[in-house]
Amino acid sequence: MTKPAPDKPPVVSVSQLTEAIKLNLNSAFYSVWVGGELSGVTQARSGHVYLTLKDKSASLNGIIWRNNAENLKFDLTNGLDVVCQGSIDVYPARGTYQLIIRKIQPQGVGELELAFRQLHQKLSAEGLFDPAIKKPLPNFPKHIAVVTSPTSAAVRDFLQVLTRRWPNLRVTIVPAKVQGVGSAKEIARGIEACDRFADRPDVVVVTRGGGSMEDLWSFNEEVVCRAVHGCSIPVISGVGHEVDVTLCDLVADVRALTPSEAAERCVPNQADLIAGLNNYQRALGVHLLNRFQSARKQLDALQSRPVIARPIDHLRRAGMELDSLEAQLHRGGKRIVSDAQHQLGTVAAKLETINPLSVLARGYSVTTNAGGQTLTDCQQVQAGDKITTRLANGSVVSRVESLEEEK
Repeated sequence: MTKPAPDKPPVVSVSQLTEAIKLNLNSAFYSVWVGGELSGVTQARSGHVYLTLKDKSASLNGIIWRNNAENLKFDLTNGLDVVCQGSIDVYPARGTYQLIIRKIQPQGVGELELAFRQLHQKLSAEGLFDPAIKKPLPNFPKHIAVVTSPTSAAVRDFLQVLTRRWPNLRVTIVPAKVQGVGSAKEIARGIEACDRFADRPDVVVVTRGGGSMEDLWSFNEEVVCRAVHGCSIPVISGVGHEVDVTLCDLVADVRALTPSEAAERCVPNQADLIAGLNNYQRALGVHLLNRFQSARKQLDALQSRPVIARPIDHLRRAGMELDSLEAQLHRGGKRIVSDAQHQLGTVAAKLETINPLSVLARGYSVTTNAGGQTLTDCQQVQAGDKITTRLANGSVVSRVESLEEEK
């Protein structure tokens, strides 16, 4: 008798087993919260973000699809502690499981707070908050552009304060959403449009009323900060209330605490200027009156002087003084000439006593050889030399016959 063949165990394919595991994991872990440290964060060209969640003893691959990654407020960096919400899925091609992340939150700090800190650090490193690059506001702007929601209470408050302080000023409202999806891009486009106006404004104001951090988040977006920084026109940021500080406030040339204060920073108070001008006018009038009275006193004092009151008498006295000076000059001149003549006679007499011609007139003579050398020694000539003897009234030319030396 033949024994029956044993039953064969059921065999499934790898794909079937993987699909069964996938269905079970999807069902069991459809929504799970997982905490861990980020590592290996990579954003693909498709926009999907791939990462690994790990703790001390295990790791879990994760993926954030592009539509969710685009809505992240903060940057995913390696080493950041996060909590992720998503579902477990299996990647059949590799037989691995991964976490499909729908939400991700930083540990210990809020999502928006972390995003604010990260962008603040980035823009600060690039110098966008540097006070040295802040542009000054014009003293008396003629045209102001306001980027805001045209139906908001903020724009009404702004215009009310502005027109009260400086009436008849040209204001252009550049409409933009100030909250919600796409609002940041609209605000940035509005700021950039101001630079292209044919009649360029003197000041650009970016403003909205108060709200929560989420409500004001558009003014913390990088695209808005870049637009403010790139604007060639001075920008005033008046977002929220006094306690609200946005990155747009820090990048702007001037930060206003509220929309109303933004209007105050734009223009001076015309009433104050008029009052100041009136004060200057009164002070100038008093000053001119004092100057006039001082000049009148000086003129009266000058008028009372004799030279002004009786100019003929002054001229006569001056004429008499001139005649006296002329007489003194004449006498002094004669005395100087006389003294000079006396000194000249004395000098002439002295010169006459030492005049060689005077000596010759008394019987002396001067003899010179042919070279004109005065003879003082008989050895200076020889027999036959020609000599000249100078007398008082002429010269005698002779020739030496012989030499006789005295012994």
